[in-house]
This record gives sequence, structure tokens and C-alpha cells, in this order.
Amino acid sequence: MNIHIKKGFVLGLAATFAMTVAMFFSMISKLSPMLPPIPGALAKWAFGALPKPAPMGIGIFAHFLYGGVAGLLFSFVLKEKVNILKGIGWGIFLWLTMQFIFLPILGWGVFGSAINPKIAVATLMLHLIYCSTLSWGLKRE
Repeated sequence: MNIHIKKGFVLGLAATFAMTVAMFFSMISKLSPMLPPIPGALAKWAFGALPKPAPMGIGIFAHFLYGGVAGLLFSFVLKEKVNILKGIGWGIFLWLTMQFIFLPILGWGVFGSAINPKIAVATLMLHLIYCSTLSWGLKRE
């Protein structure tokens, strides 16, 4: 297996974990404008009514898979040319994908405008945590 694929996927998972920890603490401290969490809301949208823990479990699995694959793609394309600015650019690209595709699918509007405009800022911060962790890890290896 190409070393960039393996490294990118593993570090994408680690970056997703860092992002998820920040999301978790913002939710339990009630600072988060997103209730329910976006991964769980997307799972509920995709699969409909399921028993209570299922949408969140599916959402968490999909969230980590997406983060791992995004890390894999970033690492595979850039190989040794990773730096923090390219990482931030990748994080902003992923954030914009969320804002223009996934949030409207949920009916939350572009940048979460139909629910709470603070969603845009909160999700940007989370994506910056993701991309910083990912690019730092790839640069360090």
C-alpha cells in the first residue's frame, strides 16, 4: 500500500478525533449551536427513523470514515509537499463542502442560516482543528 495513503488515512482519523473531542466539549458545555450533532442528523436524514443510538453510531462511523478518506486524499495528492497553509486550504474546502452540500441537505440552509448563523463559525473552527492536526501530523512524519 502506498505510504501516503496509509499515513493520510490514519492521520485523517486522528484529526477527526481531535475535531470530535472539540465538538463533544462544545456540546456538553452548551457552547455549540448545533443540536443535534451534524453527523447524527445526516444519518437520520439518510436512514430515517431508527432506534435511538443507531443514528448517532452511524453518524460517528461515517464522520470518521469521511475524515480518514479526506486525510488520505490530501496526503496522496500532496505527498511530501504538505504545509500548514495547504492544510488550512484543504480544511476550508471541506468546510465549504459542508456548508453548500450537507447543511442544505438537512434543511439547515447554506452556512446553517435556517437554524443558527453561528453554525458557520463553529464548524469552521472544527475544520481548522481538523486541518491543523492533519497537516501537522503529515509534516511531522
